[in-house]
Amino acid sequence: MGEAPGSRHGEAALDTAGEGPSEGLSKGPNKGPCVVERAPDHPDALAMIAGSETALAALYPPDGRFALSPTALVAARTRFLVAYLDGRPVGCGGVAPCAAGGDRWAELKRIYADPALRRRGIASAIVARLEALARDTGHTVLRLETGTRSPDAIAFYARHGYTRRGPFGAYAENGSSVFMEKAL
Repeated sequence: MGEAPGSRHGEAALDTAGEGPSEGLSKGPNKGPCVVERAPDHPDALAMIAGSETALAALYPPDGRFALSPTALVAARTRFLVAYLDGRPVGCGGVAPCAAGGDRWAELKRIYADPALRRRGIASAIVARLEALARDTGHTVLRLETGTRSPDAIAFYARHGYTRRGPFGAYAENGSSVFMEKAL
């Protein structure tokens, strides 16, 4: 399932090569997160994905989790971001391009913020940056899947303009998923 604050699942720097050290990636005290593009298999991305897996496992059984592995994120051509505070990774998220029937939409993937640092704008910075990436690549709609046991995530996405919709893509109605979208 997609992750957001409490879920299963400013100016930002951009490292388009997806490489480089995480040292010094900070905007200073109380300046908010620094958001950097990384490959999904970058060590900092892997650390954040592991954190999201732990959060998902606490809420959902294995057959109720639909988050992509790092390998699947790469295969899906996912643009992936890692957020840093004081030089350490504290959140992540990606946007996977999709197209069906002439629609150019993308899906938010692996939105996650360290639970100890929630409500500090980390997930908001990641989602804002992913929305900009999707817009810049010609996508007109962003979609996501999260879960019914993640009311904080559902509320987070609603605050950011996402509305409920039915299943999309390869998803089917399953009783535990919540599907949302936002026109860009």
